Amino acid sequence: MQSLASEESTPRVAPPSPLVLLFAFGGLMAALAAGYGVLFTIVADFRDEYGISETAIGFVIGLGFIAGFLSQIVLAPLADRGHAKKLVFIGVLVNVAGLLLMALSTTLTPILIGRFISGIGIGAASPAVKRIVILADPDNLGQNMGRLLAADVFGFATGPAISAILVGPFGIPAPFVVVAAITLILLPIVARVPVQESVEQSEHRFALDLLRIRPFAGAAILGAVAFAMIGAFDALWDVVHKDLGTTDWIANLGITLFGLPLIFLGPPGGRLAQTFGPFKLSSIGLLFASGIMCLYGFLPSGGLIFTVAMVHAVSDGLTISSAGVAVGMVVPADRQAGAHGVVGAAQAVSAGVMAAMTGALYEAYGQTTAYVAAAAVMLVMTLTGLWLARSAWDISRPIGSSVNN
Repeated sequence: MQSLASEESTPRVAPPSPLVLLFAFGGLMAALAAGYGVLFTIVADFRDEYGISETAIGFVIGLGFIAGFLSQIVLAPLADRGHAKKLVFIGVLVNVAGLLLMALSTTLTPILIGRFISGIGIGAASPAVKRIVILADPDNLGQNMGRLLAADVFGFATGPAISAILVGPFGIPAPFVVVAAITLILLPIVARVPVQESVEQSEHRFALDLLRIRPFAGAAILGAVAFAMIGAFDALWDVVHKDLGTTDWIANLGITLFGLPLIFLGPPGGRLAQTFGPFKLSSIGLLFASGIMCLYGFLPSGGLIFTVAMVHAVSDGLTISSAGVAVGMVVPADRQAGAHGVVGAAQAVSAGVMAAMTGALYEAYGQTTAYVAAAAVMLVMTLTGLWLARSAWDISRPIGSSVNN
């Protein structure tokens, strides 16, 4: 199994400081995620102001994830062939173009096109960012992956807040324009960061061949489990609380509070995954989350669901970055972007499928069936991922000490 140690044929560049990595690439990941997030609180405005139906709005939201899936499979491997920084820049500019098209549009078709373009840009840039950060400081892989996760969650949570503040006084285009501007402002900072690029042309056009590495296949499935959980959680949260008669402030505050532990616990959780072992930590977190998901199905009140969700959030905050850390440890240095692209694509698909499945089960059979089914799927996927990764079960890496394996 190859490590993240540099290949002899690849010249080294001076690594950027941890603060530069955090503010440049963490800030960029937050801005990209905010571009996704702004849409979720203005869908009602699309309906009321532009006359776009709820079904069409669902297509708008879903199309971005489909575009991200395609981009992460097709474009992300280019970052492993000496084009990581270039792909970040192109992806960001494409994303900005999509945001501005959505800002300027008042009918469905251009909004759909803008959403698709934005998803392509985000899907291209995100794996390249992860490659850059991993190779810049491999000795602190866990902490850095945790920081990227925290930035991603923070950006996604900030997007709806930006929309809520700006749409009223300035109109629907305002949040898209503001997020686009913030993203562009970060580009000069990113441009000054030295990046370790590969000088060899990989023979692999895509990265699906990496799934032959069983520990990577296991890590990809474990990463997908976390997003399957998110898909089910998000699809059911609002409707379940409404049907249980939960006070509005609890239902509305719950999603935001659920994300806070991921922001604050992501970096220490990543460090823990690196030193304790990402597969061991991931198994603890996902098996616990499966049990919690099942428990939601039997709780009779929104207040109890809210309380249990806060415990769930702390567990996720400490463990959810484990799959990304595992990918960084089991995949060769020259395939990192493609590998994270595959994982990101798997996560997008799993979240979409699980959201659709649990929503349909809830409508047909109710709360218990929907949550128990989601828990069962999570459990089966987790056990499958751990079985595939069994040869790397004990893999870990001391903080500040390179390990060649």
